[in-house]
Amino acid sequence: MKFILRLFPEISIKSRPVRNRLIKLLSQNILNVAKHRAMECHVYSQWDKLIVCFGEKEDTSMREAAVRELSRIPGIHSFLEVDEFDFKNFDDIFEHAKVIYGAKLLGKTFAVRVKRRGNHEFTSQQAERIIGGMFKQHFPNNGVDLTHPEITINIEIDSEKAFVITGKHAGIGGYPVGSQGDVLSLISGGFDSGVSTYRAIRRGCRVNYLFFNMGGTAHEIGVKQESYFIWDRFASSHRVKFITIPFEDIVGQILERTHHGVRGVILKRMMMRVGSAVAEKIGAAALVTGESVGQVSSQTLINLSHIDRVASSLILRPLVMEDKQDIIDEATLIGTAGFAENMPEYCGVISDHPNVCPNLSFVEEEEAKMDADLVEKAVAASRFIDIKEIPEDTKRLKTDVEIEAQLKRGEVVLDVRSPDDAAKSPLKLEDNEIVLMPFYKTAKDFSSLDQLKTYVLYCDQGVMSLMQARQLKEMGFHNVKVWRPEI
Repeated sequence: MKFILRLFPEISIKSRPVRNRLIKLLSQNILNVAKHRAMECHVYSQWDKLIVCFGEKEDTSMREAAVRELSRIPGIHSFLEVDEFDFKNFDDIFEHAKVIYGAKLLGKTFAVRVKRRGNHEFTSQQAERIIGGMFKQHFPNNGVDLTHPEITINIEIDSEKAFVITGKHAGIGGYPVGSQGDVLSLISGGFDSGVSTYRAIRRGCRVNYLFFNMGGTAHEIGVKQESYFIWDRFASSHRVKFITIPFEDIVGQILERTHHGVRGVILKRMMMRVGSAVAEKIGAAALVTGESVGQVSSQTLINLSHIDRVASSLILRPLVMEDKQDIIDEATLIGTAGFAENMPEYCGVISDHPNVCPNLSFVEEEEAKMDADLVEKAVAASRFIDIKEIPEDTKRLKTDVEIEAQLKRGEVVLDVRSPDDAAKSPLKLEDNEIVLMPFYKTAKDFSSLDQLKTYVLYCDQGVMSLMQARQLKEMGFHNVKVWRPEI
């Protein structure tokens, strides 16, 4: 089966050397994707388009797979399914075209559209009239309508070759992956980071993935699955890395040592410091974030300016002027909304009554209360895997955790909320002991508790407690449950 690919318009207007480089890269990307899918593929380049062939035999499943993959490869504006053949006269063209379009003309108006390249004894308009006359004579129809036809018969002629168009499909446009260099996307599993990652890919960036782990193993697995989904769908032409940074110690010091009004900004500044160091380590030219002006307190212009000051890498913000609903709609379109809907973002636990326009000096003063070597330690503790390894990596045990609505006598409630949240609405229980252990300390400090007791983890939404309980079970502790009181 054969396809004619139209290039993203911005590629076509480039100078000859640039255009040739982009076409060559797009051709290789198509071959790489086909190899990833175990599909036989050949690509032939022309001045303003590519000819792509999949397999040697017509196969419905192969055709559907080819259409699906081509519709997701950046650099392709649109593509046509074609039936290619040699022709000597208009009868040859009609014989091929009638098989595809003849039965469709019953009771319909139609028009023939011909695009021609090469030297011929006829014009495109003459070819349209002659071939149209053949269809009108041989198949019942409601006549020719050149303005608003119900059926359009599309034919392309290139020298001695003719192509009957059997289908039209839209691509995603953009530039070929890899044409704009490497970047490092800060991905959290929310709506914003998934869409910003997709946009960076579509614009031609080779995107690596950076995850700051603040929510335990279950959250990490969820983000890995989303990252693999984005890569597999839109960028499997290139090998990239997924990097995990353990961030519990940094979050802990932010919560314990800094003023509540600037915690969100300090968290982002720490992320940019670590992200810049990792980007330099892997040769990425920029960081990609999902921030949008004014969306949350840390994304006011003042706070974004404070955040940018500590980054040694260029920061790209594809969504910087986007509305939240538009971002959610795009996440739905590209397929990442389902991940985001079931993946809480953890930056919200950082600030209480955040300051939307703090003085830089105050931010720096609060930041100075933290250990000076946190960034160095976080980078040293980073874990790198090839993104192709994620499916195997995420097969790790996902232990079921018992969830109960009513506490039993003798069970100890382990309150994993942040200290501020626990102080604002403290638990008051008569029959059960309560132990305060913030989520960022649970994995590290749980072993110090009396392991002869059963611990029931609690948080306001029941999400953080579940993730921490799963992580504890994976660590070998089986005396844990989750408490979700009946509302």
